[in-house]
Amino acid sequence: MTPDAIRTALGSDDLGDRLRAVNEIRQLEPLEGLPLLAIAAADANPRVRYAAVSQFDHCGDSDREATVALLRDRLLNDSEPDVQAAAADVLGALKATEAFEELAQVYRTTGEWLLKFSIISTLGELGDARAVDLLTEALDSPTELERLGAIGALGELQDPRAIALLLPLVSNEDWQIRHRTARALGSFRSDGTVRAALETLAADAVEQVAIEAKEQLNAN
Repeated sequence: MTPDAIRTALGSDDLGDRLRAVNEIRQLEPLEGLPLLAIAAADANPRVRYAAVSQFDHCGDSDREATVALLRDRLLNDSEPDVQAAAADVLGALKATEAFEELAQVYRTTGEWLLKFSIISTLGELGDARAVDLLTEALDSPTELERLGAIGALGELQDPRAIALLLPLVSNEDWQIRHRTARALGSFRSDGTVRAALETLAADAVEQVAIEAKEQLNAN
């Protein structure tokens, strides 16, 4: 489909036509696709908006300022948590540190666990040191998936402040927490205290934890 044909299809009353049009945007050059994704991102149907927002990482570098502005808008204003979560994911993929404050705001105000988890996961990819405070909050979340995401994000950030947050989790009663902690500590294994913690986890009674810790100790 040509850009004009896609634009026409995006205005169709038929949901299937609009969804197919969004998929066709993948075949266009980023500069051609971006304005069409912007149209789809404002569609009345959340499925169309989700499909469009999820593609912004493909076109984002063609006009970063416009892309980040659109993603910020969907993160803050979309009525569908799945679309907000997709916006958070793409902001992370684009390493849009300029959107950190919005991500923190939504994390602290939403009651949607999926959206919270997406933001926590995004913070690791974002690579912004300001995220450490937010991830510290997430470690105390009553939702296990959120805590696991925070541990993984702390490992991705590779900020030395994360070590003091991760070490107490070595003795956590939840083996999944210990497993994720072993993986995260692998980012800091040159630290003597961290190596000692990984050696402790390498002797864990749960095989999955022990294997992960040994792999981190043996990694180059």
